Amino acid sequence: MLYENLPRHSDLKAAGWHSRGYLPHFDGREVPQFITCRLFDSVPTTVIERWVRELASPNSGYDQVALQNRIERYLDQGFGAVFLKNPQIAQSVQDDLLSYDAVSWRMSAWVIMPNHIHILATRFNTATISGIMQSMKSLTSHKVNKLLGRRGRVWMPDYFDRYIRNGKHFAKTVSYIEHNPVKAGLCQKPEDWPFSSARFRQIAV
Repeated sequence: MLYENLPRHSDLKAAGWHSRGYLPHFDGREVPQFITCRLFDSVPTTVIERWVRELASPNSGYDQVALQNRIERYLDQGFGAVFLKNPQIAQSVQDDLLSYDAVSWRMSAWVIMPNHIHILATRFNTATISGIMQSMKSLTSHKVNKLLGRRGRVWMPDYFDRYIRNGKHFAKTVSYIEHNPVKAGLCQKPEDWPFSSARFRQIAV
């Protein structure tokens, strides 16, 4: 199994995620958000600008989701510095991400990929998604740069978020997030990837 002994159940629980091992359920009382955050060099700006021009053509039917779908496919090819491919860095980012759970939002699923992260979370009324993401990026950037002995940007300044419409959309998003490493050819089963909610659910049982 990839990265044997990483992470342990106790490590993730101490980091703040409180799942009891079962899949989360959409309760409809609040609006979960599907969030994608990518490293600064994962998709060149020139590539995105070209896609925007193509999708803005009269017959393209451009919308933000179509653009994001192209970005997602590009991300899975693993371009850029892929800082998060380093297990120590991925573990650090995961720990920081989990530290916001039950404090600023309730996380239902996540995955740390080599050059991006996906999160499914429902913010608390005392927080905003933009505020959480700004804080998380600042915290993780400092630690990533320290681990790498470098300075400079770690994350792209923006992020993509999409609200969850209903229970079916919620379940589909959990599956998409947790199967991302499999789709990218990084492992055979979702629970084999150590930096995801699928792995935690598997070891929590």
